[in-house]
Amino acid sequence: MCAEYAQYTTFGLAPAMRAGGVLNDGGYQVHRDFLDFIVDGRPLLFQLSDLDAVSPLASDVPPAIFTAQVRSLLLESPAPLPGDRYVVYGCPECEDLACGAVTAVIRRDGEDVIWRDFAWQTGEHADLERNGYHGIGPFRFRGGEYRTALAALLDGSAPDPRRRVLLIGARVSVLSRLAAALRTIGVGADLAHDADGVPADELRGYGAVAYGPDTAERERAAVRRAFERARVPVAHVDGLAPVVPVLVAQIEHALDRSPAGQRRLTALTADGTGADVEVTSTCRLTLTAHRIDRLSRVHTHDLFDGVLEPGRHRLALDPKALKGRSFLVARTTGSVLATAVTHGAAH
Repeated sequence: MCAEYAQYTTFGLAPAMRAGGVLNDGGYQVHRDFLDFIVDGRPLLFQLSDLDAVSPLASDVPPAIFTAQVRSLLLESPAPLPGDRYVVYGCPECEDLACGAVTAVIRRDGEDVIWRDFAWQTGEHADLERNGYHGIGPFRFRGGEYRTALAALLDGSAPDPRRRVLLIGARVSVLSRLAAALRTIGVGADLAHDADGVPADELRGYGAVAYGPDTAERERAAVRRAFERARVPVAHVDGLAPVVPVLVAQIEHALDRSPAGQRRLTALTADGTGADVEVTSTCRLTLTAHRIDRLSRVHTHDLFDGVLEPGRHRLALDPKALKGRSFLVARTTGSVLATAVTHGAAH
């Protein structure tokens, strides 16, 4: 359909996350918070299959650059690429065009704004024949709605940059390793026994509080009261196990501020024979098991890596990797969940 005849669709913005993580090979991927483009009520990123990317509206870019990105999308400055092309999604690690980016032609049509000719681009010019996203767009947005959504960001409505976590617990060795892992992926972490006497201004810097498995309920309740007195809304994470990758996954999930209905991975349960997962769009899913043996050693097993269609899926897994005290971490692009493996009645 030609852009001139594209039907109107809605435009909006919503918090989104590229979940960071500690990988089994010793590497890591960086945590990124950004605003995604919501087209006709759904994240535009979801239409691009399993693309690992973030929009230019990321919370960790300097304010001047963030403002410049907003004004660029408002068409208040020349397009950064030839042919009126703009970067819509870029590499989450370095944002270098050479790594590849999704670009689109953005133009005015009277009062309306048109996004069209989406393509994967690694150089100055896009090759629509070879790298175009055929079937995506064109999108016609009402100019008033489009400009209102973006202009609001110039009034201080940028993504909340609270990517710090307060770690509460007595097992300092585990929490220290967890803090180091979080800092590696770009999430700040502080260790404490409690939150007594911490000024409200300091508490406002945290997006989540994570409790070690050994933390008593009275200690957890005292920390919750401290945040309530300071009127700081914060996610509380009860650690499943003293296993760093599992705790990182739980914290990443807690830091996700995207609306629940706009997440890719929405459910995860597991028993001794498999896992039940639910995804909302076509995506690649990985499942990793972490098993603690009788000597408190952790054994890690990669159990599944495949593409799933939207819906609920039952995935049969290796029972040996799920026996005893085991935990499962599921990841898709932008979403992560962790769960304990139950050993009740089989499906």
